[in-house]
Amino acid sequence: MATLNPYLSFDGAAREAMTFYQSVFGGELTISTFGESGFTEGVPDLDQVMHAMLVTPAGFTLMAADTPDGVPHNPGDNISISLSGPAEDEDELRGFFARLSEDATPGVPLEKAPWGDHFGMLTDRFGIGWMVNIAGEPA
Repeated sequence: MATLNPYLSFDGAAREAMTFYQSVFGGELTISTFGESGFTEGVPDLDQVMHAMLVTPAGFTLMAADTPDGVPHNPGDNISISLSGPAEDEDELRGFFARLSEDATPGVPLEKAPWGDHFGMLTDRFGIGWMVNIAGEPA
């Protein structure tokens, strides 16, 4: 089955951001730098992240890279990440929301939404928008 994985770009903060996300979600983080990969032409900082991938115990896969010089970088304006799950995952989802809230810009508090689920939004300290939706109990 095909999967959809968010891919985030950062202006030099990919390693810090992905390490933070690993602290939120757990899992295995692999990081490759431009220097390690051999893609060195036009890259002034070979320690910047060419590719990072976090695979979490919950089955999420999040990927990221630092934006090379000369490539436009517009943080947070073209991506949001949605975390959703059933009511039985409420504690885990609320925990993710709480940890992502550290130094974040509040959006919508995580509370009961008009459609019956619990929903919240925030922009984390790296400029990435997050939405959390916890399905309501079946009628």
